[in-house]
Amino acid sequence: MGMYESSHLLLAGSIALGAPTPKCTGSTFASLSLPNINILSMTATTAQTHVTKLTNAFAPTTNTSTETCQVTITYTHPGWNDTINTWVWLPTSSWNGRFVGMGGGGWVTGQQIALGQPVSQGYAAVSTDGGHDASASTESWALSSEGNLNWPLLQDFSAVALDEAASLGKSATQLFYGSRPKYSYWNGCSTGGRQGHMMAQRFPTQYDGILAAAPAINWDKFIPAEYWPQLVMGLFDYYPSACEVNAITTFAIAACDQLDGVKDGIISLPGQCKFDPLSVVGKKVQCSSPNGTLKISRKAAQFAAAVWAGPKDSHGEKLWYGFNHEAPLTSLGGTTCTSLNDCSPSPFPITADWLSTILSRNASLDLSSLTLDEFAHLFRASINEFQSVLGTRDTDLTEFKSAGGKMLTWHGMKDQLIYYNGTVDYYTQVLEADPDVHDYYRFFPAPGVEHCGGGPGWYPGDSFQVLVDWVERGKAPERLRARTTPTATTGGAVAPTRTADLCPFPNVMTYVGGNPDRAEAFACK
Repeated sequence: MGMYESSHLLLAGSIALGAPTPKCTGSTFASLSLPNINILSMTATTAQTHVTKLTNAFAPTTNTSTETCQVTITYTHPGWNDTINTWVWLPTSSWNGRFVGMGGGGWVTGQQIALGQPVSQGYAAVSTDGGHDASASTESWALSSEGNLNWPLLQDFSAVALDEAASLGKSATQLFYGSRPKYSYWNGCSTGGRQGHMMAQRFPTQYDGILAAAPAINWDKFIPAEYWPQLVMGLFDYYPSACEVNAITTFAIAACDQLDGVKDGIISLPGQCKFDPLSVVGKKVQCSSPNGTLKISRKAAQFAAAVWAGPKDSHGEKLWYGFNHEAPLTSLGGTTCTSLNDCSPSPFPITADWLSTILSRNASLDLSSLTLDEFAHLFRASINEFQSVLGTRDTDLTEFKSAGGKMLTWHGMKDQLIYYNGTVDYYTQVLEADPDVHDYYRFFPAPGVEHCGGGPGWYPGDSFQVLVDWVERGKAPERLRARTTPTATTGGAVAPTRTADLCPFPNVMTYVGGNPDRAEAFACK
């Protein structure tokens, strides 16, 4: 781990003025290897890198072009019958002495496209496909044959390839520049957030700093729980349109919006929201796509109540958390409608794949007739089989703490895909295990923010630089500066950007008076 030093100083690994340009050739990286892999091929090419994808880590720099040494390492684990591609991108003349691993999303372990932005800002960067292409169907890689899981590739996706990417990336960096990175970082959201937690839990010395947002931890629980909205619709034999479901969410936000003293379309105190959706049954709603007018039905209200409460088994035993009242319910409770009265189920692909391909080993399984008992059985089977592989919720971070690592997590309270309260649950357990967790791991709830961004709430876009300052300057984030995303109002004008300082859990961002568009109107209590 690197010792603290001011981030504005020239780092030891930076390319010295007047130093010869490193050679981006295969011979430069010929010695790349790890004890447990066989390298199948390795290429190194100089190219102009253009930023084509923005991440939650770096300032937007879409108009930049950076000369980059792009290294592709293809390898396999003997006996595993896998093929992994790992990409290392190295700026040829503006390296800042730092290294960053970039995470994936959904079933995607990582992609080359994510490397352009960090490289444009001077970072050496790595990502890996974890043994399967980003566009591959789950069945094509997660099953080795009909009815049989491909455990090696699941292990690659879960953890193995992530550790190897860090080692290969840092070694390639040293071979190219002549010195190892002074500091190493991880950046990811969703699956990338789970990956960041996996690094801290299982490979605690690989990264000095980890940014792990909206983390897909508790994978074995929350992924099957994501099917709950579809199951509820099937049990009620009622598939509401997006218009009807969204209307209930709108009523809930209106009812609980001002609990924090500010009317801004954000529920900042979800624990105090006691809205009963049955209270709006019969309310008229004007819809478009499909067009028409409807009245909110009792079954739609019961559906919303069940999703907010979270999945339960036939004995009423709680299986997992539900969503906060402001989270859109149509991402997991999706339907396809030809009219307001003719809708069919549209499950979220990842959770459908998990229940059919992974848990049932049958990619063509018809989930539409799944019973409550069958769902509960699959839920518990998921925990039994995959907690140690993909659960990523080990609360013992002793080694990460001892190594001097720092981890920063934020999660949108309006998240419509990953249950916000699952992150609360994990952090609370870590806090109970180590009351000093605040010294090395901080979690910031983000009111009004959807999955990895979006929504009317405050988005912490500067969080990666905050992490760098924590690692390199010892400047721990007491609060996390965040901003709303400007949006067009109905009158065509652009709503003003609002600022706020997010509070570290368990503190709550509380309105104390003044202009609610300014950070000083809120305090942490």
